[in-house]
Amino acid sequence: MVAVLGLYVWFWGSPVGVNNYVNKVSLQMLLRSPELLTSIGAVDNSPLDFHSDKLGDYDKQSELEMLEFVRQSRAGLDDYGPEGLEGQELLSWKIVAWFYDDIIRQSEFEYGGYRVNQISGPMVNLPQFLTDSHIIKDEKSFQRYISRLYEFARVIAEVKVQVVNDRNNGTVPPDFVIEKALMGMRSFSQEGAQANPLITTLVDKLKDVEDITEERKAELSKQAAEVVESEILPQYAEMIGLFEELLTISNHDAGIWRLPHGEDIYRAALRSSNSTTLTADEIHKIGLSEVKRIELEMDAILINQGLIDGSILSRIRYLMELPEHNFANTDEGRVEQIAYLNEVNDQIMAKVADYFITIPPQPLEIVRVPEYSEGSAAGGYYRPPAFDGSAPGRFYINQKDTRDNPRWTLPTLMYHEGSPGHHFQLSAAQLIENVPFLRKFGLFSAYSEGWALYSERIAAEDMGMYQDNPLGDLGRLQAEIFRAVRLVVDTGMHAKRWSREKAIEYMLSKTGMTEAEVTREIERYVVWPGQATAYKVGQLYMLRLRAMAEEQLGEAFDIREFHEMILLNGAMPLEILEESVISWIDSQK
Repeated sequence: MVAVLGLYVWFWGSPVGVNNYVNKVSLQMLLRSPELLTSIGAVDNSPLDFHSDKLGDYDKQSELEMLEFVRQSRAGLDDYGPEGLEGQELLSWKIVAWFYDDIIRQSEFEYGGYRVNQISGPMVNLPQFLTDSHIIKDEKSFQRYISRLYEFARVIAEVKVQVVNDRNNGTVPPDFVIEKALMGMRSFSQEGAQANPLITTLVDKLKDVEDITEERKAELSKQAAEVVESEILPQYAEMIGLFEELLTISNHDAGIWRLPHGEDIYRAALRSSNSTTLTADEIHKIGLSEVKRIELEMDAILINQGLIDGSILSRIRYLMELPEHNFANTDEGRVEQIAYLNEVNDQIMAKVADYFITIPPQPLEIVRVPEYSEGSAAGGYYRPPAFDGSAPGRFYINQKDTRDNPRWTLPTLMYHEGSPGHHFQLSAAQLIENVPFLRKFGLFSAYSEGWALYSERIAAEDMGMYQDNPLGDLGRLQAEIFRAVRLVVDTGMHAKRWSREKAIEYMLSKTGMTEAEVTREIERYVVWPGQATAYKVGQLYMLRLRAMAEEQLGEAFDIREFHEMILLNGAMPLEILEESVISWIDSQK
């Protein structure tokens, strides 16, 4: 007992070493987020479960307290380095220092974003969290779900106060963002409690619980529906009313420059997303150059396929509309589409051992984006596996209209979101040993998204996945030009004051995507400034670092060792990644 108490005092009082210090701080931060604790599958439904009946705090005071905690944590980090550190400990110190510094940089702009929008924020994230992440295995976990429904109502009330405060300080979303947010909130709440996803998904979960009678299941479902009806739906109605009021005072300007200190906000956003010092002008020029290069490669494939006449765009649209390339936009077609994606995954998994040392053991599941969020969700996204193995890695594909993703575009999407993209990267990170827990998460967009886009390239050029599939390679280039266009339109709207319509027109003219897809994308960049640039910036950075390694090592270069070094160090800022690659090259000579 004395030893346990001593360990407790040591950990919380004066931890030894940078890893223990960061773990202590991370645990303190983690304890402030019941949602994150549940999502990582840490202690839900265990003797240590103290959180799964709760949701986090979303009020202003809690935000200020968290910021002060980060500032203190950053100051405390200097007691543990960097002097005297080496190897993984030094790397951990650098990564964590950059992470804390970035949070502090972003906090300079108190009213720098739209906390309720069409793609993120508690009105989007919490319904999906409650339907997807909260596990119902017995009546106790059900009662915790009930508690979280009450908590959800409390969160909405807190967020509503924050939105009013934002409005009073000059932060109101553009009119089209408000309209899409309203569409999502109305869609979620308008059918009543019984038809609400919070209840329909609960009913499905209860079906798999054997220890509860059917009669009791009906009682429990009714109890939950009453909470949704009495607590949550009224809060939704109030938030909808507030956003209807906001619509009357908003305007149509798209860029973040429209907000107080908007130019500084965007500069900090680019720094945060890319972890480089590239300016908006530099990123814009890189985008234009990459678009030109990729167009030439696409044209060559189209000509080889006998498609000579017309613009690149018109020829791509012709291919996209051919019935033989599309899955039926029906439930049966959606099942077939997911089955095909599983085939693609099986094919690349048969080759990965030649290019990777560590093959993540966590399973990958391919599922449909929840129907209630299809209208605003991306075409595909990935959620990592739970640390305790309770949930696999999941690749979500948006099947609102299967014709948005013809067969020849799907392999690239699979390689990006699944293997060897996000699934390899985020699953491998969970396997890293002797590092702070924080390093097991994909915290840095340019690294994470850069890796996923890099994975598309190696699937083609190294693994030969398109050797007998030129249209598949065209799909890869279409995906790559999409990311290059992002550099142009993101900086265009936020730095060069392009309108939403000009950005939509440019993306339509270069990608072959549908207007609905393009509109969703452009509106995403409006509410998430800078993030969309991370994909291409990160890929180009990784390709440059690999080329440097190949040039300096010559025949000694081993692609499996290179990928192991990238993945088994976890996500990090690109600036620090370059330092790590240089160090690795020196160690291989």
